[in-house]
Amino acid sequence: MFGRDPWGGSLEMNHADSETAHDEHNQNVNDFDKAAVSRPLDETQQSWLLGPTEKKKKKYVDLGCVIVSRKIFVWTVGLVVGVGFLAGFIALIVNTVPRHHKHPPPPDNYTIALQKALMFFNAQKSGKLPKHNNVSWRGNSCLNDGKADKSGAVIKDLVGGYYDAGDTIKFHFPKAFAMTMLSWSVIEYSAKYEAAGELDHVKEIIKWGTDYFLKTFNSSADSINQIVSQVGKGDTSGGATDPNDHSCWMRPEDIDYPRPVTECSSCSDLAAEMAAALASASIVFKDNKPYSKKLVRGAATLWQFARDQRGIYSSGGADAGMFYNSSMYWDEFVWGGTWMYYATGNQSYLYLSSHPKLAKHAGAFWGGPDYGVLSWDNKLTGAQVLLTRLRLFLSPGYPYEETLHTYHNQTSIIMCSYLPYFKSFNRTKGGLIQLNHGRPQPLQYVVNAAFLATLYSDYLDAADTPGWYCGPNFYSSNELRKFARTQIDYILGKNPKKMSYIVGFGNHYPKQVHHRGASIPKNRIKYSCTGGTKWRDAKSPNPNTIVGAMVAGPDRHDGFHDVRTNYNYTEPTLAGNAGLVAALVALSGDRTTKIDQKTIFSAVPPMYPNPPPPPAPWKP
Repeated sequence: MFGRDPWGGSLEMNHADSETAHDEHNQNVNDFDKAAVSRPLDETQQSWLLGPTEKKKKKYVDLGCVIVSRKIFVWTVGLVVGVGFLAGFIALIVNTVPRHHKHPPPPDNYTIALQKALMFFNAQKSGKLPKHNNVSWRGNSCLNDGKADKSGAVIKDLVGGYYDAGDTIKFHFPKAFAMTMLSWSVIEYSAKYEAAGELDHVKEIIKWGTDYFLKTFNSSADSINQIVSQVGKGDTSGGATDPNDHSCWMRPEDIDYPRPVTECSSCSDLAAEMAAALASASIVFKDNKPYSKKLVRGAATLWQFARDQRGIYSSGGADAGMFYNSSMYWDEFVWGGTWMYYATGNQSYLYLSSHPKLAKHAGAFWGGPDYGVLSWDNKLTGAQVLLTRLRLFLSPGYPYEETLHTYHNQTSIIMCSYLPYFKSFNRTKGGLIQLNHGRPQPLQYVVNAAFLATLYSDYLDAADTPGWYCGPNFYSSNELRKFARTQIDYILGKNPKKMSYIVGFGNHYPKQVHHRGASIPKNRIKYSCTGGTKWRDAKSPNPNTIVGAMVAGPDRHDGFHDVRTNYNYTEPTLAGNAGLVAALVALSGDRTTKIDQKTIFSAVPPMYPNPPPPPAPWKP
């Protein structure tokens, strides 16, 4: 049985048909092969016939820890070499092209003058000088101060401290004020001192003074009955038979005459001022806890003595009364009490210094021609600014607010009096304010006012207050800085004489400064008491430049006589230079460096008690 082809034919093929079909197939294949050989195949045809081509094997590089493609490795190495070459080429260009280095801005005139003004204190040092004193013409001097007394009543070691001015007397009243002013400036502007590179220097200057003050009374006792007020003598009424620090013109190193020691047992003004000096310095040295505590204890002893033994140090015909006569001690009570409060935090000091009766005794409400003039004799203005600071930043409230509010108002009035829009004080044609009303030696008062004006301006800025009122008119705090700058610029040379009143600053400054050490050459010759007068009366410039000394200043007509014998023009003082330093550091640098608001309050406890802790969580 045969199957059928689904397309209509038989599925069986006979042998003959098979062979015939096979022959025909071979013939067709041969014909096809000849056609294929007669023309080349394209790529598509080849791929059909030969199948996919074999890919090349990738080459690798064995780096030990990792195996990477050789191609990637070559590209990476090439890229690193190229970058290195490019960096070297750029570095070569940078190193060969001239560069302009960006230097810090040069110090301003106030900073330069500050650095010089501090040098004056080095020149005024008495005793055995430190090796780094940096005043080549000075040496050890007056190493027997206090030792000549045979009665046993006088403290034996009074070596050290500072000479007051162009003479060699150590007046403790103005010296204590000078140390207080320097300490105040450091407390407020330590960052500016540091920026000027003078912080360590000014602290060393203060410590030289406070170390000496601790010698002038029994600082280890809780109570005392006397203190030393002066070393040396200035009364010239005895004539040539009484050689002393005013009648003799000698280098301090050559002094061979006796130097008497003056003590007082009823001198509230001096003791309170010395307490202020030690108390303010204790804040400066608060990081040196043993020394700071020593200063605070000494200040407390002096303060108690001042309160118990009432009197004025210069009364009774004392030698100091001829040169630094004190008018009262009530202002020292306000001033010293304020510093004692800041140094200890004891509110009994604040209660006293802010008491209305004490304010009245000190003349806080009097006014008068010298009201608002800070000086070695009148500290009320400085005390008012200090207590205004307390009200601005701590606001202690009752029971202090009444007096503090009054002090704040009075401070505002004083600041108004400095401005040229008001006629509280006359001015010279050159613009110098006449705080001492045309009397000699004006600059020491001017620099104190410049310091207070700048400081109060900084207080207002720190309290986010743009200014203050003078009557109905509002003035920007910038007006105070403008006043301070014009006055200090006058001293630095912007005056009718076109001269600087600070020795060593600028090209034109006094050459015949009234100063014994600066006027006598250091030539290994010891000139006698009268032998040195030839240097005093010489018309030539001083052989030694007393760098940083601010002289007494011009007269009310802007006139100045550079004559050594006329001390009203050419003599510098310790208190005057302290105010100068304070004003210069306040104005130095830029206004981005603010006052130190907190350090002065470091010993002051919180005005209000801390709130009680929250109650413990309730438990069932």
